[in-house]
Amino acid sequence: MAPPLEISIPTTSLHTPSDGSKPYTLYNITLRLPLSSFVVQRRYSDFAALHRELTALVGAPPPAPLPAKSWLRSTVSSPELTEQRRQGLEAYLRAVAEPPDRRWRDTPAWRAFLNLPALPSGRASLASGQGVVLPAVGLRDANVAAASDPATWVDLNKEMKRELKAAQAALERREHATEPAEQLEAEAAARKALIRAGSLLGPLEEGLAVMKDKGRLGPGEYNRRKGVLEAAKGEKEGLDQLATQKLVRRNAADPAGGLAGAGGASSEGDGRARLLQTQAPRRPAGRQLGRPLPETERTRELDNEGVLQLQKETMREQDEDLDVLAQVLRRQNTLARAMLQHIEEDNELLDEASARADSLQRKLAVGNRRAKNL
Repeated sequence: MAPPLEISIPTTSLHTPSDGSKPYTLYNITLRLPLSSFVVQRRYSDFAALHRELTALVGAPPPAPLPAKSWLRSTVSSPELTEQRRQGLEAYLRAVAEPPDRRWRDTPAWRAFLNLPALPSGRASLASGQGVVLPAVGLRDANVAAASDPATWVDLNKEMKRELKAAQAALERREHATEPAEQLEAEAAARKALIRAGSLLGPLEEGLAVMKDKGRLGPGEYNRRKGVLEAAKGEKEGLDQLATQKLVRRNAADPAGGLAGAGGASSEGDGRARLLQTQAPRRPAGRQLGRPLPETERTRELDNEGVLQLQKETMREQDEDLDVLAQVLRRQNTLARAMLQHIEEDNELLDEASARADSLQRKLAVGNRRAKNL
């Protein structure tokens, strides 16, 4: 059975039509599918039309009520009403998307509202509704349209960063996993998160270009967001290479079928012990170590057992050196992670400040128009 649809409304946007009509609030609906994430923007009137259509098709209203319309206040001028309605609409969508009762979410009206593909004919048991008329666009087009708004671009960027962090966490779980099944499960989760992040990078770049062409961003803000995207692309490429290199090493270590095919991963110490056991009896009485390993001052006076003991000591010293190097690398990794987290927090603060500045600018524009009318 497929997992429930992950749906939320994290933010809202104020939209001012180019034809001079009244501005209105858009609710940014974020959906997470198994291999993609995207944002759909809908206004309150779209929710009201959806509610009427679902009630007519199913014969009963959805499990949660739709937030009531306010006749005395407007979400354009009331942040409190906007937040209250955002929470109510999010609860309304989740009440339809998450419970076992599929009657409302199997309707064409619901899937058209969320820009989801139509169900197969065998599962579309309810008649097609005609009350909700929305533009039919692809998932990528929906993300590009959402990323063309400065505030929604920030939401998509946060979603993309969330997927990159999920991929990094999955790769770390794979590195520490001891069972082949756990390694494969973590690797699959990492690849799924990387695919989701990749599905958002392209729309973010296109949306940034649209905002630059339409003058919605200043040169400084555009360059800053461009740098954020370049850093995210580099991080994704590094995670892709890490996943691929690990798979290559696994296949090279066991050409007959990998770690899982051999019935489990053998330890490095066991492999060395088997190597020593197979090499020691093969040394002839008049020992010649061969061209790759010529006789040295340390081995000339040793018998076969002495050479074997020397090899063990040398390998132990190399292991100790590797442990020291691993500790140094872990410390550097910790410092790098702390620096990255600090940079991400600074970027989030800058994004929030930029979004608030854009919102304030739009409110000032609305206030100026009202002042002129007065």
